[in-house]
Amino acid sequence: MLSKVAPWLASRSDTAVRPGLSVRELTGLDTDTLRQLALTDEVANVFILAHLETSGTAAPTQGGARVYGVFDGIELIGACWAGANLVPVQLAPDLAGYVAMAAHQSGRRFASIFGPADAVLALYSRLEQLGHYAHEVRAHQPLLVLSGLPAVSPNPNLGFGDMADFDRILPACAAMFEEEVGYSPFLGGKEYYSRRIAGLIRQRHSLVHLDEVGNVIFKAELGAVTSGVTQVQGVWMNPDYRGLGLSAGYMAAVVALSREFAPITSLYVNDYNTRARATYERVGFSQRGTFATVLF
Repeated sequence: MLSKVAPWLASRSDTAVRPGLSVRELTGLDTDTLRQLALTDEVANVFILAHLETSGTAAPTQGGARVYGVFDGIELIGACWAGANLVPVQLAPDLAGYVAMAAHQSGRRFASIFGPADAVLALYSRLEQLGHYAHEVRAHQPLLVLSGLPAVSPNPNLGFGDMADFDRILPACAAMFEEEVGYSPFLGGKEYYSRRIAGLIRQRHSLVHLDEVGNVIFKAELGAVTSGVTQVQGVWMNPDYRGLGLSAGYMAAVVALSREFAPITSLYVNDYNTRARATYERVGFSQRGTFATVLF
């Protein structure tokens, strides 16, 4: 558990120490400014950049997701997506308290915080003080990138998922989710998660290989896609096929297919997952930074 006191974090009284700082929800008028802020690091900020490419606006979504911006006068100096998850965007740790207070006052519940580790951990430290307690904190997740061709031969059997195979792909995705976070994505109903997976398939962001009877051998998703970067998520190998030396070829195929969308492939991985990290290194990924994830 993180320390209850983090001296760099903002509180209500900090506004007197740092005059001119303010927090507000961004609107459509802030779209270009937010995009320029995010492009400071297009790999770390691929989530918000993908949202902006898809929606075309920084305004709140119909589902109620919004972006909080931290301003020094009229200059946007940091931001944070606040939807089902909190995702900081170029948010310095000493600004995290301002966003945390805004998120807390919104009354929303968040499933997770993910992104650059310093911002994520600062956000959580302040939210913890406000009564938001984590189920798990994954403080060190190497952020990996590959900007060229994979170093091993891609497995030619991996391809884009098809809606005809939805009933096969969905259980594999749910199995990966439960294995990763410790509970089923169907808690509270299957509709939201099912829609999410169907959307990925329709966008050609689902990558899968099924065996001759239709069981998923390997699957992954492109969770965020821009014209410059893809972020791979949901990597999963059927337990019946683990330990056979297949992972590197499949991950090389993920890179090859993701290059149809963007020249840079990225992902983040738990630091304790040494087997996965060894596979990614073999394929050609190198570390670009460190992410963290807080699960509520």
